[in-house]
Amino acid sequence: MITFSAPVSGDVLMRPVVVEDAEALSRALLRNREYLRPWDPPRDEDYFTAAGQRTRLHDQLVQAETGRMAPWVLVSGDEIVGALALTNIVRLHLQSANLGYWVDAAMAGRGLASAATLLACRAAESELGLHRVEAGAAATNTASQRVLAKCGFERIGTATGLLFLDGAWQNHVLYQKLLNDRPPRTD
Repeated sequence: MITFSAPVSGDVLMRPVVVEDAEALSRALLRNREYLRPWDPPRDEDYFTAAGQRTRLHDQLVQAETGRMAPWVLVSGDEIVGALALTNIVRLHLQSANLGYWVDAAMAGRGLASAATLLACRAAESELGLHRVEAGAAATNTASQRVLAKCGFERIGTATGLLFLDGAWQNHVLYQKLLNDRPPRTD
């Protein structure tokens, strides 16, 4: 399980999630519900409750314990102002993961997503020994595409109708970042 924590910017800290984040995460998701709606899959009402988040965080931590995921939150004081995760971690000859993230609407445009993305890539390489990180951004989400380009991700293509978001199948622009050329770790 990943232990990587680091300051992101100002008073914002990136740290691994814990089940006790459920209440603050519920508040953050409710606060950002409309802001994130265009880029999120349809969610039931339970998703936005502390109980729903507690269940989701428990599931994430089980995946983290088995090495399939590395989830973090961005915190400012007692409030969660974003989250990111390396998911679908694959070992063997691939040594790769997918990156997803979001930042609170009130904090958007301050470089938090870029700084946190760079930190996640650093953890992917140094703690997880990964070779590659992949990320996708909805074709309409130019802000996220700018974050990925700024962080050294290269555009590798477009996935037509990749995810059902905001009531329709959405195209996504796919990116990757190669972290190193070392052979895979055997541990």
